[in-house]
Amino acid sequence: MPEMQLDWNGRTWTLDTDQQYTIGRSPESSFATDDTRVSWRHAVITYPPEQRQWVLKDRQSTNGTYAVNPAIGGPERIHEAPLTSGTALRFGSAADGPVLSVVTAPEPVVAAAGVGGAGAAGGGRGPALAEREGGYSLGGGTVYGDRGATMIRDLTAAQRGRTRYRIGRGLENDLVLTDLMVSRFHAELRPTSDGRTEIVDLDSHNGTYVNGVRVERHVLAPTDVVGIGHSAFRLVGTELQEFEDTGAVSFAARELVVEVGPQKTRILDRVSFGLGEKSLVAVVGPSGAGKSTLIKALTGYRPADSGDVLYDGRNLYKEFAELRSRIGLVPQDDILHSQLTVRTALRYAARLRFPGDTRPEERNARVEEVIRELGLDQRADNRITTLSGGQRKRVSVALELLTKPSLLLLDEPTSGLDPGREKQTMQTLRGLADDGRTVMVVTHAVASLNLCDRVLVLAVGGKVAYFGPPEEALAFFRQDDWADVLIQLEEHKDYDWAQRYRDSQHYQVYSADVEAVAPENRQGGVGVAGGGRGARAATAPPKPQGWLSQLTTLCRRYVSVISSDRGFIVLMAVLPLVLGAVSRVIPSADGLAAPPGGGFNKDAPTVLLMLAIAACFTGAANSVRELVKERVIYERERATGLSRSAYVLSKVIVLGVITAVQGIVIAGIGMAGRKLPTEGLVLKSLPEVELILVIMLLGVVAMMVGLVISSVVRAPESTQPLLVIFAIVQVVFTGALFKIPGTPGLEQVAWLMPSRWGVAAHAATINLNKILPPWDPKHPNATDPLWDHTASQWGINMGALALLAIVAGVLVTRLLRRHEPEVMRKR
Repeated sequence: MPEMQLDWNGRTWTLDTDQQYTIGRSPESSFATDDTRVSWRHAVITYPPEQRQWVLKDRQSTNGTYAVNPAIGGPERIHEAPLTSGTALRFGSAADGPVLSVVTAPEPVVAAAGVGGAGAAGGGRGPALAEREGGYSLGGGTVYGDRGATMIRDLTAAQRGRTRYRIGRGLENDLVLTDLMVSRFHAELRPTSDGRTEIVDLDSHNGTYVNGVRVERHVLAPTDVVGIGHSAFRLVGTELQEFEDTGAVSFAARELVVEVGPQKTRILDRVSFGLGEKSLVAVVGPSGAGKSTLIKALTGYRPADSGDVLYDGRNLYKEFAELRSRIGLVPQDDILHSQLTVRTALRYAARLRFPGDTRPEERNARVEEVIRELGLDQRADNRITTLSGGQRKRVSVALELLTKPSLLLLDEPTSGLDPGREKQTMQTLRGLADDGRTVMVVTHAVASLNLCDRVLVLAVGGKVAYFGPPEEALAFFRQDDWADVLIQLEEHKDYDWAQRYRDSQHYQVYSADVEAVAPENRQGGVGVAGGGRGARAATAPPKPQGWLSQLTTLCRRYVSVISSDRGFIVLMAVLPLVLGAVSRVIPSADGLAAPPGGGFNKDAPTVLLMLAIAACFTGAANSVRELVKERVIYERERATGLSRSAYVLSKVIVLGVITAVQGIVIAGIGMAGRKLPTEGLVLKSLPEVELILVIMLLGVVAMMVGLVISSVVRAPESTQPLLVIFAIVQVVFTGALFKIPGTPGLEQVAWLMPSRWGVAAHAATINLNKILPPWDPKHPNATDPLWDHTASQWGINMGALALLAIVAGVLVTRLLRRHEPEVMRKR
């Protein structure tokens, strides 16, 4: 019979009877897919000589293989079936799983397309497949995005006389990448006048990289590697070679050293190890062993002072801007807003992480994929606060899986879980590794270490006491269980565990090669010598979305979070009502105006004081916890490209609107029924509106000060004492209790207080200098210059409030730099 021809995702391939072909999610599969319903190694197609026909065998897949065939009927789940012309196979779902169709070719096709290894010598996706003339075509584009291997495309034939070769996610491109980290029109290859080729970024959201450095345009040399999304390209002559990162990459730490304090105390000491592809690695050790420090060093949150972190041979610190999306990190604390439902939280995260031109249906489809993959289908519409500890941790993992990272690191995911949940969590991580990722987990769940491929044991001081298979570790430490191992490491802190390991055969087998090979000589990727903190001059982190798009998404998410927090809503509603009512306790027959027959109004300053303090306390109370309680979320989102200024401004906008509305309530209650000036300074016929505007702006400035406090403190519990201190200080410096002008030092300090300028703006409107009795009867003409009854002085007072708000905003933005990966900070 003629050789079989199969149609897979719109491309036709010819099979060789001497080979066998695999179907699955593994990038090594002959026919690969990223559909999570398909098993890692789902099925195999062979041509047994004794049967003289092609046969498909299901490899005990989870969701099954289904066939529609005249000889079989169906759709029907099959375990083994002959393949004949017209057979249609679905994998993972009988209704809408990926389809592999069988067609009959009149003659064999001989044009071979090279399929190499996964970015390295040898290996590969399996037997070579033949490309039909005009193959790979789909909607005018060339689809490589789901292949996970090295593919070769001849640009001369592809361009067909055109001068530009466009790459992107849209089907209109010449090279289509089905990767949501790629923009619709991402980059172009263009010929230069001297016969070379340059890569030009088309204002993409996640950037185009050459050798790990983000570029706008760059003339390519034969050794240059172009990075777009999860794919890397090399231009060899007229051939474009692509490798898509789908997990088959190496990761290694080489001689990592971290020192702290003036005495340069080492908390991580010459840590080296290498992680194999698709493996699960546990990090264990007693307190003080540097486990969390190691995670920070491996992810760029706190780069090592010396040593290398190598992702497929590429220096993570120098190429962080490009490689950050390949590495997922799940810290100890949850990294999602717990007031939201699982699906809503993940959808907002997808909005922030994927390019702005990603269609909603594309983002939502990816969210549903990770929900299914993590087994959260039944909990997708539940609030995260209602989930168990293990389920919440799975939601955090789901968030990181949105961008399909090849490496996933988790810091204490089993902390606080009972033994059953611990085991379930470790089994989940084992499944993630089997599905094509390398997973590294810091854990105390020693009962489940048998699920791991490797265990890294750290001794006190951050030294490697052991690295190797878990089944060999107990014999190495001469102990019967892991609890005794940890006790031994804790009790014998001064023993040189690192040297004992280096002298062992385990070191020679599992670690020596990692330390011996220089990074620039490592296989795969673009090796870069040097590392450590001296390599922090990484390119500026790109933003997954445009700044305005991020701001819109952040504002919408923040409104959703607030509207889901009933306690916060009640507090925001009750607080201005209570404080406004308190201001009514003050007796004031003349309100905020001069007595009808002339004279003084001694109660007016007290009323202004109460209104000002109410606005200050309300505004600060709204914001004083908002940054510190989201610190872990911000740290992680910032590492994935979140704009710091967009984040701060989203808080300012949402809280500012809320605070302004509360100011209207406070002023309305405090001034209702009281006598007011008949004329304003700026709003002549609306003096009450002029007074309300002051309360609104004062509240917003206090809210900005609350954000400053929230960005400084280490825990939410620390904010309440500072909030009380802030309110008391505002009382003292309003200028309504005693004379401030002319007092050296005190007057200058008062300029920094929002209440001073707020009361001054009110005083200017009501002409408080005239209606208030003089502070010193001996000097009846001595007045407060900030209270002058002029429109210009009112404008100066309001301008000072606005300036304080701007300064606070800049300060918050600067302070937030402390809570983001060091490798991203500008020098």
